[in-house]
Amino acid sequence: MKSEPDGKNTSKAEITNISAFGVWLILDEKEYYLSYSEFPWFKNARVNDILNLQLLPNGHLYWPALDIDLHTSTLENLENYPMIYK
Repeated sequence: MKSEPDGKNTSKAEITNISAFGVWLILDEKEYYLSYSEFPWFKNARVNDILNLQLLPNGHLYWPALDIDLHTSTLENLENYPMIYK
């Protein structure tokens, strides 16, 4: 049995602000703040590379130029997904 390909993603992800302290992201009408202390990969990234965000199937956010791949569940439960080795 052959599965049909995934349908078109109707969700939207958008970077709405970049500051000296972090990045704001809107995803499915919810706003998330990605601080550089929690997401250090964005701190020295070029603005165009941060804005180049793709929302992939199954809740994955991908920044191709930065090679960053995050699952949306990470944004909901940061305490369950430590990004920095301690």
